[in-house]
Parts: sequence; C-alpha cells; structure tokens
Amino acid sequence: MALVVALFALLAPVLVSATGTSASVARAKRTWPPRIKPLFKQPFRGEGVWHPTGHSYHGGPPVLVTSYRTNPSSPSVLAYVAWFDHTRTSVAFYPGRIEPPHAAVRGPMMVPYGQRNRLLATFNSGFTYAYSGNGSSINGQENEPLKRGLGTLIQYKTGAIGIVIWNGGPVTSKRVAWARQSLPPIVWNGKINQNLNDGVEWGQTFGTNGSPYAWRTGVGIDRRGNLMFVAADSQTVETLARVMKHVGAVRAMQFDINSFWHTLITYTHKGGLHPTMVEPQPNHTASRYLTPDDRDFFAVYRRRAGTFTDPFK
Repeated sequence: MALVVALFALLAPVLVSATGTSASVARAKRTWPPRIKPLFKQPFRGEGVWHPTGHSYHGGPPVLVTSYRTNPSSPSVLAYVAWFDHTRTSVAFYPGRIEPPHAAVRGPMMVPYGQRNRLLATFNSGFTYAYSGNGSSINGQENEPLKRGLGTLIQYKTGAIGIVIWNGGPVTSKRVAWARQSLPPIVWNGKINQNLNDGVEWGQTFGTNGSPYAWRTGVGIDRRGNLMFVAADSQTVETLARVMKHVGAVRAMQFDINSFWHTLITYTHKGGLHPTMVEPQPNHTASRYLTPDDRDFFAVYRRRAGTFTDPFK
C-alpha cells in the first residue's frame, strides 16, 4: 500500500504542466474528460485526476494521463490511462520487424526521425495476426487481410479516429489511412460484450500459473471521439472491459496482454526528446519505439492541417 501511495505522489507532480495562465488552463479544462471516479471512499491524492504530459498545443493539452485503483478488493492494482484529444492529435500505425508478418511497407520499425519533433506518445498494438486473424492495412495497402466481425481501430484521412466492427473486404477504402484489428470489441456503444470469458480466445496468459489475471491493455473511443489507452495489471478481459467503460470509453478493444508487451510512453521536448514510461515496465526502457522493435505499435503526434496519411519518414 505504501508503494501505491508513493506512486500517486510521484505521478501527479511529474505530469502536471506548468505552462499557461490560470485563465487559459481553465478554458482548456472545459474540453477535458471528467475525473475518473475513484472506487475507494478515501482516494489517494491525484487518483483519477487528469494531468497534461507536456506543453499546450492550439490552446490546450493534446495528451492527458492519470491512474486509479480498479478493484476495492485489491488496493494495490492500478490502471494507467491516457486520453488523446482528437482535435489536437493524429495517430500513426507502424509495423515492427516481425508483426505484421507480411507488411506491404515495413518502414523504419520505429518512430521515423522526421516525425519526432512532434511526437507526443507511443503505445503497444494488439493481438498478432497468427492468434486469430487480426488484419491490418496502411495507406490503402494490405498487410494482412481484414477479417469480418473483428473490432477494428481506424484512422480516417480526415483525422477522425474510430472503432468499428469490420464488415468490409480484406483491405480498407481510400478514405482510411490505416486500420488495425484485435479480436471482437469488448465494449460496444456503452455496453460490455456479454460473450467475454476466461477462455484462450480472449488471450493466453503467461507467467500467471494459469490464472486469467494478467497485464492487459485496451484502446477505446469516448463519447466525443477521443482516443483512450489503458494498461492495467491483474485484469481479465471482463474486468478490462469494466475499466474501459469506467474511464469513459463507449467503444473499446482489447490490445496486447501479459507483462512483457504492455507499453505506454509519453514525450516532452524541452532541450531534446525526453521519453517517460507511464506504467511500471521492467522489460522495456522508455526508448522502446525510438529504436527498431519486433512488434507493431502506434505513435501519437501533434496534429497538422490537411489530409492525414501514415508518415514513414
């Protein structure tokens, strides 16, 4: 318990932005998501309170981060949550060295050097293609064929981002910059998927002595069309769905699971590029995705005007 208190005490001041006047901060907060309601009668300082990870952009913070305890029966278990303002950010999807196995364009397998001056965050991707046929495409080119019925995270060329249940062909239309599938949705239009269970179809855990409780990650879309990402230990797919709904996602997908793969990194730019791993992750450093990686991943950038495509340089 003392460790959890210490984590909250460290998290809040590190993530608070010192930029902007009190009036500008107040205006920006009108567009922020509501505080995540703590599940404990006596919340820790900063629990569920959103904090900017860096400087404002176009009048407000593009990225907010917080954490909260997910289970009153397990007060040491935390969920680490990021929120990305869709009006100030764009999201890119990058193949790794191994995943997806048949990438149309493999690319740099890391954040391209030419995009790092506007880099805000990176996070891990979803289940592999081999696990259940999770397809993907980038800039209209097929990596692996998209599969009907699966949850699909999509970035449109207009800049809008969404989660859909795929009912189309093996590759996206020209309106879509990229698409990445990862199992059926776990939250759909505000309701938790009633087919969730502890079976291997929702992921095989490792290093848990057969328990379905493990590190799990998920992506969601809130009611205003903003992207959210969650990483939390000691979760089943069902409890992850509850977490996604509790933090404000109206649609959500499960992304990668187990202790080795979860990764949420934010970046600041004062005097250079400075990465910070948001959640505890002893298997990787905060420099992951700044060097070539085996797995595909997502990068969040400051948004630019114009039609969006996945930038590889």
